[in-house]
Formats: sequence, C-alpha cells, structure tokens
Amino acid sequence: MTDAIRYEKGQDAIVVLTMDMPGQSANTMNALYREAMGQTIERLEAEKDSIAGVIITSAKKTFFAGGDLNELIKVTKAEANDFYQMILGIKGQLRRLEALGKPVVAAINGAALGGGWEICLACHHRIALDSPGVQIGLPEVTLGLLPGGGGVVRMVRLLGLEKALPYLAEGKKVRPDSALKAGLIHQLASDRDDLLAKARAWIAANPAPLQPWDEKGYKIPGGTPSSANVAQMLAIAPSVLRDKTKGCFPAPEKILCAAVEGAQVDFDTAQIIEARYFTELTTGQVAKNMIGTFWFQLNEINAGGSRPQGHPPYQTRKVGVLGAGMMGAGIAYVSAAAGIEVVLKDVSLEAAQKGKAYSAGLLDKKVSRGHMSAEKRAAFLERISITDREADFDGCDLIIEAVFEDRDLKANVTAAAERAALSDALIASNTSTLPITGLASAVRQPDKFIGLHFFSPVDKMPLVEIIRGEQTSDESLARAFDYVMQIKKTPIVVNDSRGFFTSRVFGTFTNEGIAMLGEGVAAPLIENEARKAGMPVGPLAISDEVSLSLMSHIRQQTLKDLAAEGKRLPSHPAFAVIELMLNEYKRPGKAAGGGFYDYPQGGKKHLWPELKVRFEKADAQIAAQDVRDRLLFVQAIETVRCLEEGVLESVADANIGSIFGIGFAAWTGGALQFINQYGIRDFVARAQYLAEQYGERFLPPALLLEMAARSEAF
Repeated sequence: MTDAIRYEKGQDAIVVLTMDMPGQSANTMNALYREAMGQTIERLEAEKDSIAGVIITSAKKTFFAGGDLNELIKVTKAEANDFYQMILGIKGQLRRLEALGKPVVAAINGAALGGGWEICLACHHRIALDSPGVQIGLPEVTLGLLPGGGGVVRMVRLLGLEKALPYLAEGKKVRPDSALKAGLIHQLASDRDDLLAKARAWIAANPAPLQPWDEKGYKIPGGTPSSANVAQMLAIAPSVLRDKTKGCFPAPEKILCAAVEGAQVDFDTAQIIEARYFTELTTGQVAKNMIGTFWFQLNEINAGGSRPQGHPPYQTRKVGVLGAGMMGAGIAYVSAAAGIEVVLKDVSLEAAQKGKAYSAGLLDKKVSRGHMSAEKRAAFLERISITDREADFDGCDLIIEAVFEDRDLKANVTAAAERAALSDALIASNTSTLPITGLASAVRQPDKFIGLHFFSPVDKMPLVEIIRGEQTSDESLARAFDYVMQIKKTPIVVNDSRGFFTSRVFGTFTNEGIAMLGEGVAAPLIENEARKAGMPVGPLAISDEVSLSLMSHIRQQTLKDLAAEGKRLPSHPAFAVIELMLNEYKRPGKAAGGGFYDYPQGGKKHLWPELKVRFEKADAQIAAQDVRDRLLFVQAIETVRCLEEGVLESVADANIGSIFGIGFAAWTGGALQFINQYGIRDFVARAQYLAEQYGERFLPPALLLEMAARSEAF
C-alpha cells in the first residue's frame, strides 16, 4: 500500500482512510492519488465482509485541494481521449466507494474545494469541523473548468438544479455553518476527536446506507428539466448566463449544459456527459489562460515574487491618511479592517468625519446581514481617528496621501505630514498618473517615498500598484509590499513613468473607444463590442465614471510637465472629442449629471441620444471584430511597451495587473497572455493591419517584433 492514503482498521472494524500525499502541502487528484485510491478501493472491496464502515479524512491542514493544475494546464486536444478515459477512471473509483454497501463518512478537517468536495459528495454522511478555516465548494468555474469528478452530477441530485447552479456556475463557497443550513453537510464537530467520534457513532447507527440517488423511487429535488417550474427557469437561464459571460467564458455555459442534460438521464450516463464537457474545457484555450494567470502567476505574486529579498517582514502599526475623499476613506477602511490604527486627516473635521462615515456605512451593512457583531463594529470604528491637524500624525509609520491630482497640493501636504510622522516613516502617494520621482522631491527622505496606487472602490478592488521612484530604497519597497499583503490586497510592482502601468493602459482603452466615436462609429456598437470582448464595461461608460473633466485635467498637467522637459505629447484623436463634450456640449461625466450617457433619476442610464446625431456617420461603420480588436490590441500593445521600457518587470505583474486593476478581459488570462494565446506572429500581423487602417498607435513595439522573429512567448 502507498503512503498517499493510509489505511487503518480499528478494533471496531471501522477503516480510517487518511489522505496524505507525500511531498505536497495539499492533497490533489494527481497520478499518485489515482493509483492510491485505486488500490484502496480494491482492498476495501476485498475486505468488505470484515468492515463496519469507512471514514475519510486528511493529514494535511486542508482536507483536499482538488485537481492537479500542473497536469490540467498541459492537456492538449491530441490527448483528449486519454484524458477523458482517466477522468472516467477517477469517477469510477468514487462510484465504487459509494456503492460499497458499507457506510462511508467524510470527516472534513479543513477546506474541501473542487475535487476535495467531490470526494465528500461520494460519501453517505458528511461532518465538518466548525472552524472559520474550513471552506466548502466547487470553484472550478473561476479557472475556466467544471467540476469533473462527479460534482455536477451529485450536486444536482443532492440539491436540485436551481439550488445547485450557484455552487456550480458561480463557484459559490460556504463556511461550515452555511453548508449545514444548505444541506451540503449533515453535522458539525468541535475538534478532530469530536469529528472522528461523530463519524464512528453515525457508522454504528447506519450499517447499510444508500446515497439518495441510489434509493428506489428517488426524484431530483425541485423536479427534472421537464417539470413546469424548472422548465420555466431553464427557458430564460441561457440568456441570463449569456448576458453575464457575453460568450467569452465557456465554463458556465458548459456547466449549465452538463447539469441540465445530466438531470434527464440515469446517474452513469450523467457522469459520461459531465466527463465529456470537462474534457472539452480542459483542452480548450480559455482554461489554460485562466489557470496560468489566476493560479500560477497570482501565487507567484502572493509568494513575494516582486518583493526585494533580504529585508525582514514589516508589520505596519499606524497609518496616516491625507484626504478623506472617496479614495482616502476607502484606504482608511481597508487598513482598519486589517487591525491597523488609522489617522484620517482633511482640511476640516467635518470633511474628515464624512470620510469616517464611509466606513460606518460599510460596517452597518455587515451588521444588518449578520456578518458582524455590534461590538466588533464599534471596535473597528475606534481604530479610525479623525483630525484636521498634521500634528496628529505623531507615531505613524506609514503616511498615504490621497488628495486631488495636483502636484503642488500633493507636495505641500506630504512635506507637512513627513515632519509630524515617525522619522523612519514610509511616505506614499496614491497618485494614478504623476511620476513618483518628481513628487518625492517634496520630502526630506526621497528613499522613503513610494507610490501606492489604489483602485476605486478601494474596499472591493483587489489590486494595489506599488510604484518605485528613482530613489526609492529596496527596504521601502519591501515595506510597501508587506503593507499591501497586510491589508489583503494583491501587490504588483512597477517602475516610475507617467501613468505608470495601469493608468497608461487604461487610458489607451478609453481613448480608443472615444476615438471610434469621433470617427463616426455608432456608440452602441462600441459599448456592446467592448463587453463582448470581455471588458466589464464599455469605454464610453467608464469615461463617464472617471469624468471627462479629470481626463482633460490630467492631459493639461502632462502637457505642462512635458513642456518643462522640452518634450511634446503625441496627439490622439480622442482629445478633440473630449474637448467638444466639455466645452461645447457641457457634458463632463456621470458626477455632473451627464456625459456620453444620460443618468435619469431613478431610471437606468442610457447613451445620450444626441451622440447619434452629432457623431455617427453612416459610411464610417466598421466590422464588429475590428471594434473588439482595437480595444484589446491597443491595451496589449501598451502593456508590451511598459515591459520594453522597464516600467513592468514581470509577466505575472502585467497579466494580474491588467485584469485586477483595469478589468482587461479575464478570459484571456491578461494583456500579455492575450498575445500568447493569439499567437505572437498572428498578433503582429493583425496589429500591422490595424495600424494601416486606424493609426500608428497599433504598430507592434520592437520587443514584440524580436519575439515574433524568435517564435518566443511571454
């Protein structure tokens, strides 16, 4: 017997199977697991008559992590049949386990996600440790996959189609108490001993259980797809789903197919249907993009891939936030949420109080939903103190400036804050565009000055872009990195330049959409194709959110700065449209009541009808594919320029930053992975075509041409 699954039979004739894959921090469904589970099932079947029951548990901190992504990312279309047969083998093992004729109990001692939860579903009874570290669910969809070890088939048979779909198609994860309420597990246990004691007691009381779907006369809860109420839901489900995925994400659609088709046939046929869809997704490109970025590259970042080595971890204790507007208020909230003391300053106590009220509002929602106690809310708010005086920054080891994008204003407030804070305090600016090296000249210790670019709304957006100025020390960068991890955000590290990485790339997206409008392309076509390309919102809608007046202000500041350096800002066709919207039509954006869209009170926003009259030209319409490609290519090309100029230092930072920071189409795996999956040579050829048709901003940078010549990928 292998050590991967320990087989221990006690005096009570109960076999405890302890999963413990050697050399791994978590158990996964790799070749070793398949071999060990195969041998274990054979032994159980051979010794069946002398066994009272089986308990499955884990020696790791987690119960079982799921499929082996190192294996899954490599499966090609040519290997599809072998892979399909292997999946049927895994399913066959779990089917034999639940049909053993003896009670099988899952003693869930840690997170059971993906394949781990599928093992639990093949047990007759499920008991989980009542601990906040335990999570249950099937997150495969977030990596472009579906649960392929029987998860779709069993969840539908356990809960019914309607209740199972959020777990399957959205990857909903739950804590043990919620799993108990939802009927996913049967009991909670207080500790490991209690877990095993309850499992043994259940086995003694239930000598010959059957799975619900194996009982005579079993019916799917809530009805099959042919019953009236389910049929009604399924009539609209595909269009609701298509509206969410825009056809970019095949996994949720295949999950719906596998669930609905599987619910109309017997258990074994449903398993085959699931395996076929799983094979199709695993060998497809989107899953490879998503696994590569959302698993491997994200883990590389979170493991400190971009953090300078040789500096001990730093725990930030007290943060001073300058400016209590939307950004400052959000920064105060996420810092206090991490247990850090916060001093929130604005020009008046009234303004600072408004910023603190933002946190109170977010916490009130948590309390009303039962996610937080009133005591915890009070303790949280106590960590945020408000002031209108720099002197109150006494004792702060981190200052974050979050005032308006004006160089002189930023210089004045950061210099005053630096004088009041600890002598070795890190001073950071939340600027989105102004170069950090220039801002650092306002402080006494430029080596302790850094950019921390948050995204709005701060409490929801997962990314922070850390910008290193020319004089920023390694120690300061390491401290900034540790603070971002402390507040549970994902840090990407970039070097200083105008607009850094995310704002530069984001600007190309909004400008391209606005330029198309200026050419006469229909506004609805621009907005719809952006969403079909996988962007969360269209460029015109997001420009309204940012505000055209802010875009214009940033451009004016850039023109002024470049003029001082004896440089010129290249012209862009979007600027003429922005100036027209601001000066002639007086429509600066959403906050001012109207921009490219109208925002009727109590109604849904809609495109400003005048756009059709003032901009659209019948003879200027272009192919929908060109609209999509212009929006994605222009961002990918700018990302390559950032890499070429050394603004970006890693492919992982580029891909994660583009998706988490600016909403680049997630199905692609990020801006550089979009080029990889398109094929570098094909991408270059298409970019050259777009440059001929629409302007030289699409010309592929030298780095891309060199890589294409060498057939290299990012």
